[in-house]
Amino acid sequence: MVSPPQSYHPVPLPAHHYLPPEKAQAEAESFFEKMSKRHSIRDFSDVDVDENIIRTAIRTAARAPSGANQQPWHFVAIKNAEIKRRIRDAAEAEELAFYNGGGGDEWLKALEPIGTGPNKPHITKAPWLIIVFAQRYGLRDDGTRYKHYYVPESVGIASGFLITALHNCGLSTLIHTPNPMSFLNEVCQRPKNEKPVMIIPIGYPTPQATVPQASLYKKAEQEVLSVF
Repeated sequence: MVSPPQSYHPVPLPAHHYLPPEKAQAEAESFFEKMSKRHSIRDFSDVDVDENIIRTAIRTAARAPSGANQQPWHFVAIKNAEIKRRIRDAAEAEELAFYNGGGGDEWLKALEPIGTGPNKPHITKAPWLIIVFAQRYGLRDDGTRYKHYYVPESVGIASGFLITALHNCGLSTLIHTPNPMSFLNEVCQRPKNEKPVMIIPIGYPTPQATVPQASLYKKAEQEVLSVF
């Protein structure tokens, strides 16, 4: 691995990507239409997904901006059925405690229109899982720590890149966040400075796949946008 420069040294912008206004608007509308078709699903087909697609999507995610360019993330891609089963067993144990009252009445009521529950068959049904880890701090070769900056923001942006890249390939995803998720460090053999953030099952939807009606509601533009 090539070490990054330790002092500021400007270089020419590697690529210029200018579009005239009419073309830019057309691209914006086209991309909006594509992303409007993205839905989280739980009904995954067992149709295989080529590993190279997963690898390329993760490489895309790793191009995301990050605080001080520290890139505080690690992605674990899992196809192995036994590892997926272990993750499902541990996740369902956490989810059972959550749905039996650990989540609190308000949170559980908010989830009612989504129709979720403690059983997570999609974890083993989906051809791939990607576990997203956030590096809470960095480790030098001698084992000493150094601070990472804007870790949640950076990992959140990278995760958005990842989900978008997968959707662009025609794949469906689901964001799953059992709490706590510390069991994933052991299963995925990741160091203690990394915190698991989410499990992303990936695959194609079954022909009978459904989504909650509530998920089709999106806030209107005036609720999410202010222009000055």
